[in-house]
Amino acid sequence: MFSSNNQIEIFKKIESEHYLPKLIEQLNKDFQLANIDSEFGSELLITEVNEQLNKLIYKLITTQYDDYLNLLYRIDVSEKELALVTGVDLKENIREISFLIIKREFQKVWFKSKI
Repeated sequence: MFSSNNQIEIFKKIESEHYLPKLIEQLNKDFQLANIDSEFGSELLITEVNEQLNKLIYKLITTQYDDYLNLLYRIDVSEKELALVTGVDLKENIREISFLIIKREFQKVWFKSKI
């Protein structure tokens, strides 16, 4: 498994190996299963997906915290990794959380492609 904590490396891997459409599909599926009315467009770049995810996570944390927790559970973001999020402010924490979400969704997509 491709294991990295480097956002740039993972984003390059997603784009270079054409995982982005499946990643967006997986994000949309998990958001739907978490009953969050939001959808990522299929024509987005990975940086645009990340930016849109940052905005959605901010909205969820500040206005729908239970839905945010449900989403993290649905996606299966590691509690151990979440505990390591130690940004200076909320926006930095959100960027780290969004990266953890993308990283976990990428792991799912990568694994499904290998079986």
